[in-house]
Amino acid sequence: MNRQPDMRKLMRQAQKMQEELMAAQSALAAETFEGSAGGGMVKAVVSGQSELLRVEISPEVIDPEDPEMLGDLVVAAVNSALRAAGDAAQDRLGGLAGGLDLGGLLG
Repeated sequence: MNRQPDMRKLMRQAQKMQEELMAAQSALAAETFEGSAGGGMVKAVVSGQSELLRVEISPEVIDPEDPEMLGDLVVAAVNSALRAAGDAAQDRLGGLAGGLDLGGLLG
């Protein structure tokens, strides 16, 4: 028996999925994510759109004799925050396509 998908149903599912994706993207963009390095001495905050919003540096980690260390801590904190935002995006957006019933359309 050759079961063809109901194209209207498929289009409704696609529209609903697109609306859910847009809502999830909007909610994610409004969130902030924090990363830290050096035992919390350097913190970075990014938006859900991976935009760096803020870097906080504890004064005691600033060593004029070793500016490279501070740079490394800032990079590590920013990367940590970006990973947190990326993980949240994957968790929230990655499964949205799973509910689309193609009814044998692809094979």
